Amino acid sequence: MANPKEQAKKVSEETEAVVEETVEAVPEEVEQTSVEVEAQPVKPLEEVLGQAERAYAAFMEAQRQVANAYRANEQQIAKAYKRAEQQAERACNEVVTGAIKARDEAVAAAIKARDDAVSQAERAFKKAQNQADRECEAQVEEGWKKREEALAQAWQLREETVDQAWGIYAKLSR
Repeated sequence: MANPKEQAKKVSEETEAVVEETVEAVPEEVEQTSVEVEAQPVKPLEEVLGQAERAYAAFMEAQRQVANAYRANEQQIAKAYKRAEQQAERACNEVVTGAIKARDEAVAAAIKARDDAVSQAERAFKKAQNQADRECEAQVEEGWKKREEALAQAWQLREETVDQAWGIYAKLSR
């Protein structure tokens, strides 16, 4: 990716070179004309006016060339700016795309972590619930067993008491 400042500097240097060449060419043409004027003896007014017209035409041509050079420079600078703008736009888009991608990946990772945590919590809950159910069942079974034992003992005690009462009654009735 080229640096926009370097590109603008390059375009500016190229334009300056074109302008310098044009500016250098104009004085040479003017000097040639002035050398011709100095080397010749005094000429009639028409010749002097002709030379003045040619000098003026050369001046106007040089001025037109300078204007063209400035216009070309402006166009080159505009193109360099447009390229820099496009590069900046692409770089910005790449950064935005990367940021969105990173955010999406982070959100996906967070969702996965949440889902894993929920699954783990559900497994722990089911394990604890099953353990509590087993302990409850064991305690209920133990309670039923103790009840049955207590009833059996009470029945046994009742039987013994009834047998004793009949034994006493039988002794008394004899």
